[in-house]
Amino acid sequence: MTKEQTILTAVGRRKTASARVRLTPAKETKLVVNGMEARDYLNTDNRELIMKSPLLVNDTIENYLIEAKVQGGGKNAQAEAIRHAVARALLNVSSDLRTPLKKAGFLKRDPRAKERKKPGLKKARKRPQWSKR
Repeated sequence: MTKEQTILTAVGRRKTASARVRLTPAKETKLVVNGMEARDYLNTDNRELIMKSPLLVNDTIENYLIEAKVQGGGKNAQAEAIRHAVARALLNVSSDLRTPLKKAGFLKRDPRAKERKKPGLKKARKRPQWSKR
């Protein structure tokens, strides 16, 4: 790889969360989110596993330093946005990774979002209680 190709960048999104990710080859995989260790920022091991899952799909993937800047959404949506960005960045390493990443569902942006509140209703679909008298 040349100097320009050693740093891989990508953007991932989920709900209202957006993540910009930089992958740099390293001796061991390390996650940094908004300048903090991923474990400290996201509070749970499950969310950290969500972010690393594109690296675990194919055993031949080497270790990376993953630096992410996220904004918007909640912690879980941010973790999934990082997963989306990491998967997109890995496509620049090898096009052979596309099939396993796509099969795992990491390349598709999850389009589900909160439904808007409608006038006359309490929430998106919840109606006020009906009273006969």
